[in-house]
Amino acid sequence: MSDQSNRKQSIVTRVAQALHFVEAETGAVVPAIQPAATYARDENYEVRKPYWYRRDGSQTTVHAEAIIAELENGAESLLFSSGMSACTAVIEHLPTGAHVVVPKVMYHGVLQQIQNYEKNKRITVSHYTAGNLGELASAVRAGETQLVWVETPNNPNWEVTDIAAAAEIAHEVGAKLIADCTATPPSMTRALELGADISFHSATKYLNGHSDITAGVLSVKETGQFWDDIAMVRKLQGTVLHSQDAWLLIRGMRTLFLRVERSCKNAMAIAMHFEGHPHIEAVLYPGLASDLGHEVAKRQTGGQFGGMMSIIIKGTEQTAIDVTRFCELFYPATSLGGVESLVEHRKTVSGEGFPVHPRLLRLSIGIEEADDLIYDLEQALARACG
Repeated sequence: MSDQSNRKQSIVTRVAQALHFVEAETGAVVPAIQPAATYARDENYEVRKPYWYRRDGSQTTVHAEAIIAELENGAESLLFSSGMSACTAVIEHLPTGAHVVVPKVMYHGVLQQIQNYEKNKRITVSHYTAGNLGELASAVRAGETQLVWVETPNNPNWEVTDIAAAAEIAHEVGAKLIADCTATPPSMTRALELGADISFHSATKYLNGHSDITAGVLSVKETGQFWDDIAMVRKLQGTVLHSQDAWLLIRGMRTLFLRVERSCKNAMAIAMHFEGHPHIEAVLYPGLASDLGHEVAKRQTGGQFGGMMSIIIKGTEQTAIDVTRFCELFYPATSLGGVESLVEHRKTVSGEGFPVHPRLLRLSIGIEEADDLIYDLEQALARACG
């Protein structure tokens, strides 16, 4: 048998084996769920583990966090009960009056939360067009900006922002950069390695991959007071991810690389098929060579590009809605990153006040057979567009 002691194992192998988990007492290769809400201290009245009450986490949650930290090549990760609670913790830890720079268009829930904080004079906000580094550089303020928010690729138009360049802009004025790479999970994009200070993912999506939990995760390359502050927000608000959901997340992450590879392959086939289609005005997908962000996306994702895309339908807004109605395989549902393919009319979901094209359909491409998905969209387009 060869000596493996000095050989570094692939991250694919490490995640597939949940960091080579073996339960010490039974030898089980699947971790158990630790559901306790409270923990007894030892005979000296000392805390046995870092967690002693549900709001501090649990053995199961800590295990899931360790897997994500290794995926991100980060120092630590913190899991929250939803993506929104994770994002809120980042905003909440900022001092009153902090200047924050965010994209004009981003995930509508986070954008609404930021607008609420601004309305209540909790923070001040400047905006830039996603992917436009010139606008980003003009929006930051030396000595004032404390946080720069990047979402890449940007939901729902999938503009690509150069994370490394954005980090340089943020750091030059003394700000931290948070990168939301939910659409390209850490099997593809490691934002911390590209210069981000905080990596965010809605773990509901690709990390879990089975549409059966909500979760959010923050990861950092280096810890510090800001990280302690964010952890305290989580503790005080009670938004730690519960053990049952952490267990489902661990289960999902073990097939992350396989699922994402299949979704990316399917998405590329679908994007190429429908580019230039007579019933489609535009296909928005960074994997297409014609996309403005193609080269940056290629560099940041290792050439996989992700399973998310949008299409703009020719006709009326009702035509676009009808396409979602007539799909027989695509589920007309909101979310992304699951094994099943979804289609949604984004304006209906995000509301009238959100800046999105009225004929834009967002597609989350799953792991089904690509030809079946193409046929489904073709028949739905034919029925809706006449």
